[in-house]
Amino acid sequence: MSADPLNSTGPPQRSTAAGATGLNGDTAGPVEVRRSQRRRRTVSAYREGNRTIVLIPARMTADEERRWISVMLDKLAAQEHRRTLDDQDLEQRAAELSQRYLHGRARPRSVRWVTNQNARWGSCTPALGSIRLSHRLQGMPEYVVDYVLLHELAHLLVPGHGPGFWELLETYPRTERARGFLEGVVAAERLPYVPAARAE
Repeated sequence: MSADPLNSTGPPQRSTAAGATGLNGDTAGPVEVRRSQRRRRTVSAYREGNRTIVLIPARMTADEERRWISVMLDKLAAQEHRRTLDDQDLEQRAAELSQRYLHGRARPRSVRWVTNQNARWGSCTPALGSIRLSHRLQGMPEYVVDYVLLHELAHLLVPGHGPGFWELLETYPRTERARGFLEGVVAAERLPYVPAARAE
């Protein structure tokens, strides 16, 4: 989860608990609690390096604070576990696509979803063997995700977008359809927002 800077004013009150333990028995690193006078009911948490930051209302008791630390540690752990499983699925899919369309020659060291790519659908760092796909692709048709993944796999073999690169992608039968879908998404995002007319 992300911090909520709009719900706090001035320097928040802080306390730190080292090695806090969640309900599932997992031991976390240091936990920093930040109390806010502006925060009324909501509690949120996020990772910052090896620490966990927990944002709570200033009025909470010490018992409530301990309980919410445990709850939020469990919630963060569950989210991170789901992301790990999603990345494992993506790595498996990458291996299948490489085998099917690139004779298994593209072998990335890591393949994962990321949330910091809003201007591109995917990226590849050939020197590191890493592939990252934008979370914006999640929920799109499978053939579109496969195309973007295959596109990045091809970059492990051919860094640029020359003829050799496109020859690799010609083996994927839905290349043009997937590109058309993504171009349509981009075009739709650029349309001005027009509120729906209200029924009289």
